[in-house]
Amino acid sequence: MRKLVQSVAMTQVIATALLLMRAAPVEPRSHLDGARVVPAMVRRVLPAVVSITTREIEIDQFNQAVPTRGLGSGFIVDRRGYILTNSHVVEGAGEIKVTLTDERSFRAALVGSDRFTDLAVLKIDASRLPALTLADSGRLTVGETVVAIGSPLWIEGGPTVTTGVVSALGRSMEEPGLPTLHNMIQTDAAINPGNSGGPLLNLAGEVVGVNTAIIASAHGIGFAISINDARPVMRTLIAKGRVVRPSLGLAAVSVTPQVAYANALPMARGALVTRVEKGGSGATAGIQEGDVITAVDDRPVKDLHQFHESLARHKIDDIIGVTIWRAGESLTVKPVLEEYR
Repeated sequence: MRKLVQSVAMTQVIATALLLMRAAPVEPRSHLDGARVVPAMVRRVLPAVVSITTREIEIDQFNQAVPTRGLGSGFIVDRRGYILTNSHVVEGAGEIKVTLTDERSFRAALVGSDRFTDLAVLKIDASRLPALTLADSGRLTVGETVVAIGSPLWIEGGPTVTTGVVSALGRSMEEPGLPTLHNMIQTDAAINPGNSGGPLLNLAGEVVGVNTAIIASAHGIGFAISINDARPVMRTLIAKGRVVRPSLGLAAVSVTPQVAYANALPMARGALVTRVEKGGSGATAGIQEGDVITAVDDRPVKDLHQFHESLARHKIDDIIGVTIWRAGESLTVKPVLEEYR
């Protein structure tokens, strides 16, 4: 009888364990899983990835018109012919050509671009177009396998595919003279010039990001705009052709311990003003280069990302209170928000 009870008990334990295994949440696929599923996934998504060639006329030192070419990537987000790419890929272009993987080429129209987020939407007139599925990038995890597809370095023969992992999440890119990008996905999947605007995909073939930047001095560090941030910008560009944002007409960088030390600042948080546009709302209110913005409407500002988020809560022509630190004093100014250009 005891053996029978033990046998029944053991059967119940095994059954419970099997149920728990079935109910266990599915973990993100590993890099080893990627070796098996990537080829099939790539074959499925490639028709929706495009190469973008731009042409513009520049004036050389002898005042002669010289045509120049640019190269980038993009991907179809709507079967009607809408394509998402980077703003810097098509900025200043007089002519934009889109080439599909089946070698069909189309003249593309610029629907709209947003330099603030480095995103742009193009439109081509074509039928039977495939479109990629946009994922929820908020579900990404560090270490998850991702795949970058694009057209780097004028290499002939179609798009290039590289694989890697999500190296980090929530990164910010603050480069002088370029738009500041927040909440970026960092990856070690190889991204080279020409990859800009191409998709970063998970192993299900869904877009998690838009490949956009590399650090030339580093090895194995690339960045993509998260698709959760890109999606609302894309929809607004398709609907209205532009995104309206409030601005103070200035450029700034996050105050970090390193920035604070280099500029002899007594604080390690805030936004250090590096440039103020002449005639802009910030200049009119008295904000100067070298000021540190420490609060907006009495809410502390810890970095540039938080400063931009504070402005985004307002509308054009709103009057806001900006607290700044200048030469040991704390001042509050009342600028009128203008449109970001």
